[in-house]
Amino acid sequence: MKLPLAPPSWPAFVSKTPASRIAELYSAPELRSYWRDNDRYLHWDEFRHRPMPEGFSAEECWFIAKSIRHATYREVPLKDKYGRAFVFGMPSQLTELLQQIDRGLGFAGGLAAASTPSAERDNYALNTLIEESITSSQLEGAATTRVIAKEMLRANRPPRDLGERMILNNYLTMQRIRELKDQPLSIELVLELHRQITQDTLDKPEAAGRLRRSDEQIRVGDFSGAVDYHIPPPTEELPERLRALCDFANVAPDANSGTRFIHPVLRGIILHFALAYIHPFYDGNGRTARALFYWFMLRADYPLFEIISISHALLRAPTRYARAFLYTETDDNDLTYFILHQAAVIREAAKALHAYHQRKQRERRAASSYLNKVPGLNYRQQALLAHALREPGTVYQITAHARSHGVTHQTARDDLFALAERGLLTVSKLGRSYAFRTEASLAEKLSKTD
Repeated sequence: MKLPLAPPSWPAFVSKTPASRIAELYSAPELRSYWRDNDRYLHWDEFRHRPMPEGFSAEECWFIAKSIRHATYREVPLKDKYGRAFVFGMPSQLTELLQQIDRGLGFAGGLAAASTPSAERDNYALNTLIEESITSSQLEGAATTRVIAKEMLRANRPPRDLGERMILNNYLTMQRIRELKDQPLSIELVLELHRQITQDTLDKPEAAGRLRRSDEQIRVGDFSGAVDYHIPPPTEELPERLRALCDFANVAPDANSGTRFIHPVLRGIILHFALAYIHPFYDGNGRTARALFYWFMLRADYPLFEIISISHALLRAPTRYARAFLYTETDDNDLTYFILHQAAVIREAAKALHAYHQRKQRERRAASSYLNKVPGLNYRQQALLAHALREPGTVYQITAHARSHGVTHQTARDDLFALAERGLLTVSKLGRSYAFRTEASLAEKLSKTD
């Protein structure tokens, strides 16, 4: 990926442009109508290739675009390594996205709502926990396939390699986040998240759960090492920067505090960006930043984020994710680029959940002609048999069944042995455990069950 081209300098443009021409630019109706009809928030790297209104150069149009943006900028109490503030604007598409997120993005919000049956909601939350654990690790290089990773997590077996360890760590961290969501953010909590998410995955094992040292000069670049995308702030600034990050996360603005309100989703996204920008750790910064985002959204009482996976959407276009960071850094610390990207990712994650739900509904309808003939099945047994109809010969184990549905070992054992007693599963010993299998004739057996 190439570095984006930095925008033209404002002072340089003003110094070389006659005042009369600048006055024309501000008053030109062609430009005002152009921005009204073309309100995409483009970086100069993309902007310069777009057709401009006749009689105006790309630099002139950019000058007006930046003037409009500057009028809406808000500073956040976080600085770059040169001491300059980060800012964000509120373009119309961001306002629309925030409204959609506040409403739970329609369908997904309905699944997250308290009115949704707890068993169904818990099942989606568990699937999201597994999916986020896998894809967040894959973004950082874990090569384990989704099928193998799910088998490991559901069977509760030890990881066999580095990729599986990364995924298991993410899974345990995401579980821990739910326990920590009522605690204020502190440096100690950030270190705990990092320790859990990187344990036994770093080439420096002792770096888990500690800040990077002065002898660990980190440069974020391309695979060849020829291009530096980001050089983080120096190590001596890390404690102060993390304290500022914690203060930003913990602020609770009210009418008497004098603190300006920042929408919780924006605050969570800015935390994600800021931790990645600070890069306080030797490795594992991206995984920790995404975990911190989830922590904040659950703390801010957004149950939607228990059932959607942002890393699944990020994994589909990782270059856009990286470019959103670079756009902010190369254009006046304008966080709007990163915020818009992440808000769109949240919307895509909700769409993916919707598609998953529809697929599951179709599968249930296809299996219902058989399962409706079998009285006394609970939802977990129905889900297992529906899967078995699609995948004959699958092996099921008590531990995996318990983890898949978030129930105790005894409840899972009762489920599987009850199906075996009805002749719908066969059971055999597998080491010290039990293995339950279905046969190709399961559909025929179900059709004859009464």
